[in-house]
Order: sequence, then C-alpha cells, then structure tokens
Amino acid sequence: MGRYLVYFFYFDESGSRDPSIGTKAHPKDFLYVLLAVGMWEGQWRPFDTDLSLLKLELAHFLRRDGKGSFELSDCEVKSTWARIPSEREKRSRFLDGLTPKDLERLTEAYYEQVTKRKTVIMAAVIDKRHLYEHVTHEILHKTAYEFLLERIQHYMREYHSKHRALIVMDDTSKELNRAVAMKHASFQRAGNRNMKFPSVVEYPFFTRSELSNGVQLADLLAYNVYRAFKYEDFDYPYFKRLLPNFCRRREGKELAGMKVWPNNSPLVGAATKIEQGEGTP
Repeated sequence: MGRYLVYFFYFDESGSRDPSIGTKAHPKDFLYVLLAVGMWEGQWRPFDTDLSLLKLELAHFLRRDGKGSFELSDCEVKSTWARIPSEREKRSRFLDGLTPKDLERLTEAYYEQVTKRKTVIMAAVIDKRHLYEHVTHEILHKTAYEFLLERIQHYMREYHSKHRALIVMDDTSKELNRAVAMKHASFQRAGNRNMKFPSVVEYPFFTRSELSNGVQLADLLAYNVYRAFKYEDFDYPYFKRLLPNFCRRREGKELAGMKVWPNNSPLVGAATKIEQGEGTP
C-alpha cells in the first residue's frame, strides 16, 4: 500500500483571543481571525528555500554593514513587526536593520508565494460583539479551529480525496496546545455534529513560529483578513490579492473558505457580498 500524499495547512491568528470587548469608554478588540494556508507537500521545499535564501542574503548584507549577525531563526517575519516601526525596534533586530526597500522586498516575497505555490486559504472570522457570555478564550479559539477543520475536510474531499491534511500551528503555550490537541483527537474519534474528518492527520504539529516560514506566511495573511473585516474595507489591496486563493466550491461562486461567526453578526452579510464578487459591501 503506497503512502498518502500530504497537504500542509499552516495556521495563525490575528486579533485577541480575549472574548470581552470592554466598554464604550475603554473598548477592546472586537474581532478575532484564525487562518489556514495550505500547500501540497511537493511545494513545501521550494517555498521554504525561496524565503530562507532571501533571508540569508539580507542577513549577509546586515552583517557586512556591521548591523549584527543573524541565524535563520532570528529572521522571523511577523505582520505587527513589519507594519509598525516601534515593534520592529523592540522585537526584531533583523527587520529593524533592513532598509525600507529590503523590508518591502522580503514581505513581497511572502505574498508572491501565495500564487507561486498554488496555495489555498481558509479563514474563520469571529465577531466578539455577538458572542454568548459563556464563551471563554479557549472556546473562542477551539470554535475557530473547528470551523477551519470543517473547511479543510470539505476541500480535501472535493479536490484531493486521496491525500491527507497535516495541521501545522505555532507553539504558543502548553495549555492551549493541549486543549487544541484534545479537541482535534475528539474530532478524529467521532467527528463533530456536521461531519467526520478522515482526510485530516491524527494530531496537529506544533512548531515555533520563528522556525516555520509557513506559519509566518499565515500570520501575514491573517492580518489582511482581520483588517478588511475590522474596518469593513474589502477593497484593501492586500486582502483583495488573497481572494483568488480562497477555497471555493467546484460549482458556483460559493466562498467555501470563509466562515464568519456568530451568524447574527452583520459581517456575515459582508462576507456574502464578497462571495458574490460585489466588492466593498
């Protein structure tokens, strides 16, 4: 019996897992996005090689210019660091040392991989303004995770029925990793109320984000979805750039890779208009 071919699905998030939205006087972040970007295993090595070689090239320039010596693990790219100079200064000597042109070149290299590697994107968007009071940060994250697993299972069954899907996630905390792994295992045993998950590999794989270009890519993409929905700016160029790679059903325009929850959120209607190709709602 031959081995299964594997699709890697890299997960990351944008926004806070804190389910509270604060008060009018002291509002908190009301949106949370969990995103998965998938690619066939045969694309992983060229994907990783392209980005790693560019990082090493830029690290060489920095060393030559006396700005420090960097290993690949020092060259992590995060959306927050790339966008906000003060965060770069505090958190990443590597990114902070780059010229604006080289920083743009590096982030652009990630976005180019979305199309170049024929990736598929799925996202769960949670509007915390409409959550039930009992929802905790763990329930919020596990619900988003379940939505993505459902979409991955649909995608694998429809497009790659003989392949398997491996989930790769940022190793954030022992407690959250355990909660996600236990939920994942329960889905594997019995499915959920909607389906079973025969295409998904037994357990998720947890890795440090600084070691995974795939998780870093998911981080960048998750912010673009977060920004588009938070400000209801669906013409945001970096979001529109991703839309062709969102999972769709073979028949029709249904944007199968996008889930907005809860169902009474006004953002559900916005997602429907995106699905229908109407641009900014």
